[in-house]
Amino acid sequence: QVQVVESGGGLVQTGGSLRLSCIASGLTFANYPMGWFRQAPGNEREGVACINWNGVPLYYSASVKGRFSISRDNARKTLYLQMNNLKHEDTSVYYCAAIVSCGASWQSSPKLTPWGQGTQVTVSS
Repeated sequence: QVQVVESGGGLVQTGGSLRLSCIASGLTFANYPMGWFRQAPGNEREGVACINWNGVPLYYSASVKGRFSISRDNARKTLYLQMNNLKHEDTSVYYCAAIVSCGASWQSSPKLTPWGQGTQVTVSS
């Protein structure tokens, strides 16, 4: 059964940091690019960051560039998102997914894993 499980969210003050994790199972994790996405109430899900199969981060959304860092540990089948200098507008449910491509249109790349339950990040202003 292919699935992902996100964790690490919580309540943090503006300027604080969090590290999200995503554990994937049921697929050969090391073969696929991975992405972090987020969805705030009333908004569509948006891509946050994308990393290639070999651990090279390829894309960050403009709103998080310079503050967030995506990484992966293929041996542990785990994806990470280090979030620093958090802002109120980062408040969202964060999701991860294996995707077909981490190219220029990665945010609309077909997903290879079903959406997990996500992990809530709340940044108090």
